[in-house]
Amino acid sequence: MNRVVATHNSPRTWFLTSSLTPLAVRLIRQLLIHGDYVVACLPPHEIEHDDRSAEFRELVNECKSNRKDREGWKDRIRSIRCDGRVMGQCSAAVAEAKHVFGRIDILLCCTSEAVVGTVEELSTSPATQNLVRDQFETIFFSQVNFIKASLPTFRAQHTGHIMILTSLGGHIGTPGMPIYTAATWALEGFCDSLAYEVAPFNIKVTIVQPHKEIQSLTNKIVFAPFLPHYDSENNPAPSVRDMLTNVLNLNPETALEPSETEIIQRYPKLPPSSMDRLVGETVYALTAIGGHENPPARHIVGFEGAEAVKEKLKTVTEELEDFVEASVAVDIFESELKNEATQGKVKAEGKPEGTGDPSSTSST
Repeated sequence: MNRVVATHNSPRTWFLTSSLTPLAVRLIRQLLIHGDYVVACLPPHEIEHDDRSAEFRELVNECKSNRKDREGWKDRIRSIRCDGRVMGQCSAAVAEAKHVFGRIDILLCCTSEAVVGTVEELSTSPATQNLVRDQFETIFFSQVNFIKASLPTFRAQHTGHIMILTSLGGHIGTPGMPIYTAATWALEGFCDSLAYEVAPFNIKVTIVQPHKEIQSLTNKIVFAPFLPHYDSENNPAPSVRDMLTNVLNLNPETALEPSETEIIQRYPKLPPSSMDRLVGETVYALTAIGGHENPPARHIVGFEGAEAVKEKLKTVTEELEDFVEASVAVDIFESELKNEATQGKVKAEGKPEGTGDPSSTSST
């Protein structure tokens, strides 16, 4: 199927690495309304979960319906059963997408799940230690596999846009979610390096960071057994375990009792109207940025997220300035950059530029 190269406003071909999430289903619907083509990868272990796949099955039925405003939808979506943890399946899915639609314009890496547990709680047994590996397999390795599989296609096209849906966890660590944060940082670091490597081939890379609740409440949450030492009554750190548990307990079908011995898994179930509000900003950001001729390297979704990142960067900058002498002390040679660094600290402390040894100033 040969089509002209897609521009931002013309129909584009999207490849989603995970399409059963509430966010992905709403995104796909918007893409089809726009006239885009969609390759929807379906993780095998989630297809078999009736509640998890229910919304996507409704969307498929909608595509097959006789509604006039859904005409042609079934011809512009292709579902592919694919486990991102298996490189061969990723390569086969990319090949099928190219065969069906002729090209891929946007790869959206949107697979996620959240393992909740402190560093110590994830070290209490072989089962909890395996959660660490599982978290990296889901968030990091599966997405790396899809990226590696798509690069030859993008390079041959001399165009393409790789979008990574992570969270603010890529900027700010969260107590109680250290492995989720570590896997997210690993993926973002990988993509930062990738962006330089593929730029000569006109391949763009964008990291999209919504608030971490958006990814957590639209994907599987895994709770490691808790240790009483980290209970919110004993530990002043904000308890993400308590916050997520409170949300899950709003629905009798997902309610849970914290356990000191068992690993507990849940897919959150929010009312449709609440889910629409939760993911609306992120869906809009993805559709606005995907395939853009000059997309940002990073995009933070929402005012609160942007303010939180600005505050983190402000703290980093202040610490750099506080310890600039220690940073430049190891420099063997004097340089203009070293002088600028130390002068920058002087300015930051409010001293006038040029202030030096009083004995060096001439009296009048």
